[in-house]
Formats: sequence, C-alpha cells, structure tokens
Amino acid sequence: MTTKTNSPAIFFVIFSLVVLLFTISPCFSDPDALQDFCVADLNAATSVNGFPCKLEADVSSSDFFFSGLMNEADTDSIFGIGTSTGNVRSFPGLNTLGLSTSRVDFAPNGTIPLHTHPRASETGFVLKGEVLVGFISTKSVLYSKVLKAGEMFVVPKGLVHFQKNVGLGKATTLNTFNSHLAGTVILSTIFVSSPGIPNGILAQNFQVDETVIASIKSKLGAI
Repeated sequence: MTTKTNSPAIFFVIFSLVVLLFTISPCFSDPDALQDFCVADLNAATSVNGFPCKLEADVSSSDFFFSGLMNEADTDSIFGIGTSTGNVRSFPGLNTLGLSTSRVDFAPNGTIPLHTHPRASETGFVLKGEVLVGFISTKSVLYSKVLKAGEMFVVPKGLVHFQKNVGLGKATTLNTFNSHLAGTVILSTIFVSSPGIPNGILAQNFQVDETVIASIKSKLGAI
C-alpha cells in the first residue's frame, strides 16, 4: 500500500523553517547601529558592557580624530617595546564601533611577550624592520613567519601569540582589532597576579620546584 504524501503540509513546514532561519540569524552577529555614533562618556559613573554615550550636545570633532600614533614610543622597558594605544579609553569616538588600533615600536631584539586578546581578533601591518610573528592554535600548533615592511598578519581571537624584532635595527607594527577595547592578558602575569597564585599551584602546573617559581616571581616583579 502506497502512502500519499501531503505536499501542502510539507511545503508549509519547509517554508516555516526558512522563515525561522532568517528571523534568528541576526542573533548570531553584531546588531545594526541604532544611531550615527555613541561617543564614550569616560566620566560616567555606570556602564553596561561598554561606555554610555555622551549627550550629542557635548560631542565635538575632536572625539573622532586621534594623533596618538604619530610618534615613536619609548622602548626602554623590560621587553624592549613601546606601545601607543588607540582604543576607546584614549579615542572615545571608537565606542561601540568594534575597532581599535595600536602602534608597537621595537628596540633591537624587543619582544611582545606571549599574550591573548580575549575580546578581539587582530591584524597587523609591519611598517618598519623585520618581525617574527606567531600564534598557537588550540591543538598546540605554532603558526609563525618573519615579516618585512609592507607585509601583514592575522591572529584569530583569543589565541596565544607573540611578536619579536629579529632585524638589525628598530621595528614598528600597526595592529588593528575588531573591538573598541580588545583586552590584553600577558601570560607571564600569572606569576605576579594580585592576590598571588600560591607557589605550590604554579609549581605543580609547570612541574618544577617551588624555588623556581619564587625566582621567576622575583624577576617579573617589575612588570
């Protein structure tokens, strides 16, 4: 015996699924802006997942322009780098736009230590010098390359990565993020957190004696 297919019912089910798909799909991407801009009110007493907007009457042209990346940063630091940051804290016009940019200047042998950006992917452009760039996947695979001036790189969101000047002179990169405040977690700060992680826990994690942990903490105290 052959079962007769109910074509109108099947069509209705398929049509309903298609409508549902297109209805919920915006939930999985950033929402459209509801206004031209939302310049950050950095002095606001409260915030909800970001900075509240200034009143439009208080917004000026200076909120949308930033000159903080023009000059070379001081590289006299423990890692031999200097960073000039153009994020929402220094450039309020970026608020809610999902964009920020940093300039990194490297002394010879200068290094951006292993770190992550929990809220953003990163692209970078080498302005000067030769820079080794690398990141580590969740499968513990290292992807790296030495880049020269004019070349770019990308680091997926949240992955551990680094940059190191491997040329003979100074180097400079311009790094852009798809967040107005990407956040930076330097891995070595686990040794100098406040309050501190007990030496025994760190020693067990790294399979070393606690005296090694104590020595590392004393050396990194300047970070």
